[in-house]
Amino acid sequence: MNIKHFTLLFMAAVSLSPACNKDFLNQVPDDRITIDQVFQRRKYSEEYLANIYNTLPNDSYRNTSPWEGMSDDADITYDRPGSGYDSYPANLGNWNAASNYFNYWPKYYQGIRSATYFMSRIGENTEIKQLPNGAALIEQYKAEARALRAYYYFCLLRQYGPVILLGDTPIAGDLAPSAEEMQLPRSSYDECVDYIVSQLDLAAQNLPKHFTAQSETDYGRVTQAFCKAVKSQVLLYAASPQFNGNTDYAGFKNKDGKQLISQQYDANKWKRAADAAKELMTGFGLALYRKNDAAGNFDPYLSTRDVFLDPWNSEVIFARTTNGLSAWERSTSPRLCNGFAAVAVTQQLVDEFEMENGKGIKEAGSGYVETGFSAAATKYALKGTYNMYVGREPRFYVNVSYNGSPWINTSEGTKIIETYFTGNTGKKGSWDFPRTGYIARKNIHPNSNPRITQYVARPFVMMRYAEIVLNYIEALNEYAPGNAEILQYLNEIRSRAGLPAVAAGLGQADMRTKIRHERRVELCLENLRYFDTRRWKIAEQTDGGPFYGMNVEAGTKLTDLVFYQRTVFERRVFLKNYYLHPIPQSEMDRDPNLVQNPGW
Repeated sequence: MNIKHFTLLFMAAVSLSPACNKDFLNQVPDDRITIDQVFQRRKYSEEYLANIYNTLPNDSYRNTSPWEGMSDDADITYDRPGSGYDSYPANLGNWNAASNYFNYWPKYYQGIRSATYFMSRIGENTEIKQLPNGAALIEQYKAEARALRAYYYFCLLRQYGPVILLGDTPIAGDLAPSAEEMQLPRSSYDECVDYIVSQLDLAAQNLPKHFTAQSETDYGRVTQAFCKAVKSQVLLYAASPQFNGNTDYAGFKNKDGKQLISQQYDANKWKRAADAAKELMTGFGLALYRKNDAAGNFDPYLSTRDVFLDPWNSEVIFARTTNGLSAWERSTSPRLCNGFAAVAVTQQLVDEFEMENGKGIKEAGSGYVETGFSAAATKYALKGTYNMYVGREPRFYVNVSYNGSPWINTSEGTKIIETYFTGNTGKKGSWDFPRTGYIARKNIHPNSNPRITQYVARPFVMMRYAEIVLNYIEALNEYAPGNAEILQYLNEIRSRAGLPAVAAGLGQADMRTKIRHERRVELCLENLRYFDTRRWKIAEQTDGGPFYGMNVEAGTKLTDLVFYQRTVFERRVFLKNYYLHPIPQSEMDRDPNLVQNPGW
């Protein structure tokens, strides 16, 4: 078999660089090797493993990751008709099983098959076996493939619901499986969860504990911490209302009548989720990243900003080493510095950020003002800033570029972002403008400058400790409301963000609201909100109807009040069947035992 058929990369050695999409082997090599030879040579076996890593989702690039643009936090506004980058048709209700919107089903199954095939054959590699640590290295490589396979099943599970479990029967990942191999029914959701968890637990036995237990050249490989983090995610989703006794899925069955979503609520699922998160929170050396300013004082702005910018800090659980972040940074940079202004923040998310005193904008005593302009500069906002954006919590300024805000890169002097109609990043005369009047600012390095194609290389953080803490307190509040650790860890998140503590004494429902709010703000623009609204069964309220921003059709200067009006930029459609993506029609046609998701 030609090596071209079974690997997509001879990337930069074995950099495990899943961001690279180029196929070095588009050119047919002069010498050809067989698949058997691949598993006799260390170099080729490691390249095969690197290709399994290459299946990892590329959530740093707006065109390959729909989760922000299909959530109520953001809008992908590279709105060029016919370009393929205009509004997601799925948001507008133009969607069916044949649409193939963000069809990751074949991608993840290819990764799953490749991992299984690798695990079945890596033990044949005599070159590795002859190394002093050869036996242990083979077991580690198997464990890496097993952990990645489990993660790819989770990626399918969160998008499509119950999936087909292929088990350990090896199918070469480069080949299309036979009809018999893929004409299988779906396993139940709980069976999928139990299988994924078992595989993660098994993989963790032969992996380094944390990236700090590896050499720097191996950073980016999966670890025990990775396995524990995915386990936390899987069990949290399984405990959530969408999959824990959801009677909306009473008729969701295989053709033989097998129930695919359990109809009985099980409070113990929340306990499993809490226990899994707590296991990672203790004994792995993880902590919320806290950073001081130049004077040595704790700085919540720098802490919440630089957790993504300072490589391999105390909060990082897993990151992609070669990140593709230049695409993200140009997409989220304003046009004034040659950016695309393509990821816009909605007014709904802007309103979610608290004031610096810890009160929501609608709470009495918050100090929120939605008229006029500031008479003096504040710590984070310039003089003359519209008052809606003055006195907000530090995370607002970390995450949102607004009309009148200074650009983060000051190497060429202070530049002011103008998103009103005739502004330097406004709608007039360009496709590259934010339809909401706001641009996502998170995860942009202050030394990056698209105008001169200057980007700061760093890992792309995929999993971090703050998410696990929020997973833990959410699960604990459902299983053991009133537990003192709920408030303790919630306030640790808020303290790092520079906000006052939440007072004790909240009931379960009020605490649930607080936790969900904190999760939305802390983890915004990290590709989680889309799945959160679905697993909580609130997407019908959050993801349909009018979506707001400022009035980008108006304004000729920063002080034009006509711009600062809540304006509908899009009316989205959310139907009950949208809770799960449809199984691609091509897969339905291929597998007569496969049942479609409800409503499709």
